[in-house]
Amino acid sequence: MGATQVPVVLALLGPTGSGKSALAMQLSERLPIEIVSVDSAQVYRGMDIGTAKPTAQEQALVRHHLIDLREPEAIYSAGEFRRDALAAIADIQARGRLPVLVGGTMLYFRALFRGIAELPPADPALRAALDARAAVEGWPALHAELAARDPRAGARIHPNDAQRIQRALELLDQGAASLDEAWESGAAATHTPEIDWRIMVLEAADRSALHARLAQRLDAMLEGGFVEEVRRLLARGSLDADSPSMRAVGYRQLLAFCEGRENLAEARDKALYATRQLAKRQLTWLRSPGLLPEEGSVSRFDAYTPGLAEQYMNAALQSIAV
Repeated sequence: MGATQVPVVLALLGPTGSGKSALAMQLSERLPIEIVSVDSAQVYRGMDIGTAKPTAQEQALVRHHLIDLREPEAIYSAGEFRRDALAAIADIQARGRLPVLVGGTMLYFRALFRGIAELPPADPALRAALDARAAVEGWPALHAELAARDPRAGARIHPNDAQRIQRALELLDQGAASLDEAWESGAAATHTPEIDWRIMVLEAADRSALHARLAQRLDAMLEGGFVEEVRRLLARGSLDADSPSMRAVGYRQLLAFCEGRENLAEARDKALYATRQLAKRQLTWLRSPGLLPEEGSVSRFDAYTPGLAEQYMNAALQSIAV
């Protein structure tokens, strides 16, 4: 893995639907890799179709880590991901293989690259005041306030993500100039300099091509049994729209259909819109100066460039030879 004594780890980041998993599988034909999933929904058992989880055949060809870790009723945090990912990386390296992190959950990547921030504790009075405001104004209104006070955080956080909107506003009210500043000041102690990162970023210059691919993928999921998967989850009797797993894009929208609150066409259109908004937020993350590690190398690719696979293979092979 090159002359450096610091272990090399590859990471492939990009928006949903940009072809990350396919590239990683192709890379396995050239290098002895194992894949570490960086996906907050693939950690849940029984959520396979809507998360585009690697198939049984793909997992037989290449060992995957951090998939099917929790039941869908459970909570899985960025801190737990960091712990589990570092353990997986060490295990892969101990067996003489190359770890490749693949996914689009940028909060997880930041936790791994830059550490977990020790942020100020929750303030019950502030939270109660924000909850009271949200009950009257709605969380999208509070999101608009967040976007005005901290544009980067506003661009990354969904207008209906009450938990993260509340926490971000709470930190700003506690004196942080921005969410990025709070993270940077609190995470330095858990930084991980012993890893030599080789970062590969997929971007999407042609948004219309990305949107078309997202629509095709969603329709393929629906044809492949996505609705039936959501019905099985709902039949557990312990999940609803507020469950952490059911906040995943597509699942929340199809839940409304399965509960009879919307027809399938409406649910499909809302799922597609939510998926496009997710991709937009992921691309915003990828341009954020607070995401990627300061050390290591970063290569950027357009997901829709002809010959992308060969470009990626050449860059990956070159990067581990440095």
